[in-house]
Amino acid sequence: MNRSQLKRSRILKMAFTDSTRPGDKEEPFFMRATKIALVVTLYWFISISMVFLNNYLLDSKELDAPVFITFFQCVVSVGLCLLMSFLSSLCPGSVDFPSLKFDLRVSREILPLTIVFISMITFNNLCLKYVGVAFYTVGRSLSTVFNVILSYVVLKQTTSLYAVLCCGVILGGFWLGVDQEAVAGSLSWAGVVFGVIASLCVSLNAIFTKKVLPVVDGNIWKLSYYNNLNAIVLFLPLLIILGEVKSVFEFSRLTDLHFWGMMTLGGVFGFAIGYVTGLQIKFTSPLTHNVSGTAKSCAQTVLAVVYWASEKSTLWWTSNLMVLGGSFAYTWVKGMEMKKAPVPTETQSLNPQKNKEDLGV
Repeated sequence: MNRSQLKRSRILKMAFTDSTRPGDKEEPFFMRATKIALVVTLYWFISISMVFLNNYLLDSKELDAPVFITFFQCVVSVGLCLLMSFLSSLCPGSVDFPSLKFDLRVSREILPLTIVFISMITFNNLCLKYVGVAFYTVGRSLSTVFNVILSYVVLKQTTSLYAVLCCGVILGGFWLGVDQEAVAGSLSWAGVVFGVIASLCVSLNAIFTKKVLPVVDGNIWKLSYYNNLNAIVLFLPLLIILGEVKSVFEFSRLTDLHFWGMMTLGGVFGFAIGYVTGLQIKFTSPLTHNVSGTAKSCAQTVLAVVYWASEKSTLWWTSNLMVLGGSFAYTWVKGMEMKKAPVPTETQSLNPQKNKEDLGV
């Protein structure tokens, strides 16, 4: 293994493992438990808030411009990356963030990932726009199934029978959920199709992320900077082709500070979800993070149903339980398999990135 590979492994290991050294004094259980509770709560708050906020922005009857909303959030992410890099140079001991300097070669090498990335976040938002928060978990539930399929087709990796059975439960929950939405008269086939494509893009994004991460020395923040910067450039012609530039200029609340405040907040949450995801994994573990994400999706669905005072059938709730139960079981099975056959540090470190994007989150 050469020096750059060793450096990359060390960076990833430091980012996603506990930083406590063997010689350090062990932290009291109560203090550690409190920190974990606070970190998990922060992750839940930011993740759920981001989904509800995006739904609010996308559900606007006056502004039908989902690509522009996504474009603006990418602009905010790039701005925050530059701000954090600047603060890090001013206060190197207080703010830990990589130095950012644009490199055309790096940008070009990351471009394939960016194409998948903009597809993922665009179809994510389109799914959320058409199906709402309550059905969003089910509508976007096939990313795990696509992970298994693509792992076999692209990486030639086989999956255990138990993991395949878990995917079968998820797939069954998805079809039952679609059926119950149709029975209730609230089914949007466009939203379902967008959700399936978004799930596929999430899986592709994980594969492409693994491929291009070495280009930025394994640094997730540098990857986020280049990814969002490339996305801004690629979104510009889309905004013109789809006629969203005209829609934005004709928007009656174009000078409304509240509207731009909510748009900016959505971008801040989108940037922050990457940080709190890594933080939750650092204080717990990748397996616990996946379990927390599944429980968060359940709470998110319940909150949406209660907030909009929706009446759902027993079979509708069953579909959600099948999706969440199948996802939890898949996480547990893969966790057991990883314990029996440890995988390289770099591969383990990429799993959190996939969960960050799953999601809406």
